[in-house]
Amino acid sequence: MEIKRNGSQPSSKGSAEYFTGTVRLDQPFQQIDPASLRGAVVTFEPGARTAWHTHPLGQTLVVMTGCGWVQLEGGPIEEVRPGDVVIIAPDERHWHGATPPTAMSHLAIQEALDGKVVDWMEHVTDEQYRQ
Repeated sequence: MEIKRNGSQPSSKGSAEYFTGTVRLDQPFQQIDPASLRGAVVTFEPGARTAWHTHPLGQTLVVMTGCGWVQLEGGPIEEVRPGDVVIIAPDERHWHGATPPTAMSHLAIQEALDGKVVDWMEHVTDEQYRQ
């Protein structure tokens, strides 16, 4: 058993390569092989969002605070609030982030397939974000 104490791991800034706006990542658990579970608490400042992306084994988002948006390619933008759980199927192209006036934090949980957790694509444009 291992206990990772709150505050024992530094936060990191979301890379501009994969995010638009100010995003903070806290990665409280990254399982050791052969386990494949990965997780992060992602905090999006108002207007911040991910780029389009997919996960080879899908992703589960648990909204913790604020108000956010999530969208599957070709579908409507869906609003999410604390307590909502979003289940994204394997290889579904999507994005998620905060609404324009409100920050949002979620726990993102996914599994790695052959060491790969995510396939990043192009940024969500301002026009796509404000649909």
